[in-house]
Amino acid sequence: QVQLVESGGGLVQAGDSLKLSCAASGRTFIGYTMGWFRRAPGKERNFVAAIRLTDGFTYYADSVKGRFAISRDVAKNTLSLQMNTLKPEDTAMYYCAACIVPRQISVSREGQCNYWGQGTQVTVSS
Repeated sequence: QVQLVESGGGLVQAGDSLKLSCAASGRTFIGYTMGWFRRAPGKERNFVAAIRLTDGFTYYADSVKGRFAISRDVAKNTLSLQMNTLKPEDTAMYYCAACIVPRQISVSREGQCNYWGQGTQVTVSS
């Protein structure tokens, strides 16, 4: 049984940093793209960042580019999201996802992902 468990969320002030983690278990994720999505109150779940596990290629939503960094620890089967210079508009529930997409395809929509965690709340106060 595949499990993705997020941790690291919390309440911070604007300008602070936070690191989210996602522990993956239940199968090997060779060939997957792992990603982070977020859902703000009253909004859809949107793409934040992704990493292709085959080669470590990363990409980001424009809104977080230059502030967030996604990484993975293959040995520990964990995914991380380092979030710097946080803004109130980053407030959302953050979800870890495992996505099976062809190598040349980028993850950008939740419909592309196969497994999801329960989410961890990030709240940024102004």
